[in-house]
Amino acid sequence: MSSQRASDQQKQPKYRQIADYLRAGIMDGTYPSGQPLPSEETLAKQFSVTRPTVRQGIAELRASGLVEVMAGRGGFVRSPHSRPSLTRPRGVRREPDGRYVEADGMRWTNAEEPTATRTDAPVALADLLRVPPGEPLFTYDVLQTAEGSPLRQLHRTYVPFSVLVGTKFEEEPPPPAPDLYRALTALGHELHFTEYVRTRMPMPDQAESLRLPDGVPLLQLLRVTRNSEGQPLALEELHLPGDDLELTYLL
Repeated sequence: MSSQRASDQQKQPKYRQIADYLRAGIMDGTYPSGQPLPSEETLAKQFSVTRPTVRQGIAELRASGLVEVMAGRGGFVRSPHSRPSLTRPRGVRREPDGRYVEADGMRWTNAEEPTATRTDAPVALADLLRVPPGEPLFTYDVLQTAEGSPLRQLHRTYVPFSVLVGTKFEEEPPPPAPDLYRALTALGHELHFTEYVRTRMPMPDQAESLRLPDGVPLLQLLRVTRNSEGQPLALEELHLPGDDLELTYLL
């Protein structure tokens, strides 16, 4: 390390020096993923600072998603080089009995009753659904938990009113997905699915519902259900934790 670089580092606030020291250790494997960081007391003595200064340095790493702090247990490493603990094949398949299930076979349980509302299509969703902005949509929101796993997801279903014209669902609301798939099939549609995936930082209520640590993004999946002519029939918006989950697609 050059004397100039060392001098520049010494000019940094102590909490930043602590953050840089720990970040370097995480990146080079000195502190492996899942392992605890040095205690606040150890770092305070090493850098001749108070424990609040140590916490300020660790807070920088939490914000960047490199550290998870567990109440009563301290800080644990979340290395960007580690493999995710859960890999999920994506897609929807139809069973012989007519049910549609997720390709990974995972069973989802509603943590609460789906909330049904009527909304107007915003521009971005209207484009995907090929309906005019402002067209009314049936909308369902529900928090779901995965059977046998701590994984949680926020699941929203949109169905344009125009898709249901001339059907029994003009008089009664359609069911939310996945039951929606069988209902659309019963109306004579052959279903095809397209998913769009991106990451973004969660809103505070989403982070709370999904139990996301600070600095962890979420995966946003938009699944469009189309008929054999390519007409969009419904859209689902799914939000899942983006820290320890990997999605795979069969090409």
